[in-house]
Amino acid sequence: MSNAMKRPYRNLHVPLRPESYETLISECRRSGRPATQVAREAIEWWIELKERLDRERSLAGYVEKVAGTAHDLDPALERAGIELMLARQPKRRRHPK
Repeated sequence: MSNAMKRPYRNLHVPLRPESYETLISECRRSGRPATQVAREAIEWWIELKERLDRERSLAGYVEKVAGTAHDLDPALERAGIELMLARQPKRRRHPK
């Protein structure tokens, strides 16, 4: 089975500003890669970044919404975390007077 049959692609016509086009073509020449491959990777990178930012915004909204409620951090777990952090701090040396 050919790769095209396994992963069908959809085409997209993307008009670019001349400066963007020249930068893309220069990068393709420099790297020896086709413009389609570079453009596809850039678009896929942007989609992944947008999805990650959307998840972070959603999580931040949830955290803000539940802050100080029963859904906030468990008090016993919070105490244990603080105790662990304090136990890992280096001991301060006392300087003789």
